[in-house]
Amino acid sequence: MKTTRRQGWTPATLREHREAHGLTLESAGDKLRETATRHSLAVPAANFQTLWGHENGTIYPGPHYRRAYCLMYQATEPELGFRLPLPGESQKADIVISELPAPSDPAADNAAAQVIEETFTKVTVDGIKDDDSPQAALRERVVDAWRRRHGAGDPRPILVLVGGYAGSGKTEFSRFLSDITGWAFLDKDSITRSMAERLLLSLGSDANDRHTELYLTEVRPLEYRCLMETAWDNLNCGTSAILSAPFIAELRDEAWFTRLENRCAAKGIDLAAIWVRCDPESMREYIEFRAAARDAWKLANWDQYVTGLDVDNPPATAHLTVDNRLGAAISLADQTRDALKRILT
Repeated sequence: MKTTRRQGWTPATLREHREAHGLTLESAGDKLRETATRHSLAVPAANFQTLWGHENGTIYPGPHYRRAYCLMYQATEPELGFRLPLPGESQKADIVISELPAPSDPAADNAAAQVIEETFTKVTVDGIKDDDSPQAALRERVVDAWRRRHGAGDPRPILVLVGGYAGSGKTEFSRFLSDITGWAFLDKDSITRSMAERLLLSLGSDANDRHTELYLTEVRPLEYRCLMETAWDNLNCGTSAILSAPFIAELRDEAWFTRLENRCAAKGIDLAAIWVRCDPESMREYIEFRAAARDAWKLANWDQYVTGLDVDNPPATAHLTVDNRLGAAISLADQTRDALKRILT
């Protein structure tokens, strides 16, 4: 992404980190590719010219580069000069690996649980208080899931809905949640995209239509029905499930959510809803990066599209709102994944 005007961007800071690590541009590129591969990220080309552009301010690093840089240097985006910190944003994951128990020590599980608990608190808007709130209850369920994978905890399944606008980071946060809990990760697009595209074509529309009345009334309801039925297949056999989908209309429909709560209660299943909050500029960057044909209308009509979004107010049904403005939550999730691997392997 080429630009010379990014608020808070100080390219020289990135060069200072590279030089402090004793790396040339070529060796930094090698390590950047290795880091991306090790953490299952999109592997950047990381050639000499691109990294030089990042450091002299002619090329603003895209999201895949920024994530890899943060992991490679064990630093946050503000620390690397990519942007200004958000108000109250944690500058570090506050995890000192050398002070944590060795992997063979049973206390390692408690250390890992603490890392997960702290991460959830930090990525949540206004934090989480230690009380009987839905936010604290969901955090405890996540930590309990970690413990249950080691033979303890409550086997009662939970259904987690992770919603948010396109490009908000909900899929990445859902994967992070699945990584640490072992709960099934179900993504609406992965489950229904092929069916939806074929159905749209059979109805005489564009396979990438996601905004017309035809899609909204004839196709979208079937996508969500497929997603929910897949979730019930897992829940009915005791497997907790995380659903990643916009859930924009659903989470703002309190009657719909109440019906879901009642169905879950009747089956002995817990329910939680997470809303991933993001800013329009970051959402556009994520959408451009993934380069999906289904996003063409959004990008071509961005001002019109953004006007219809309420990015500041989460749905009333959300139990927890994750703050992913400027990619803050996903950056911290990456650090937490890395810390857990180092603690437990």
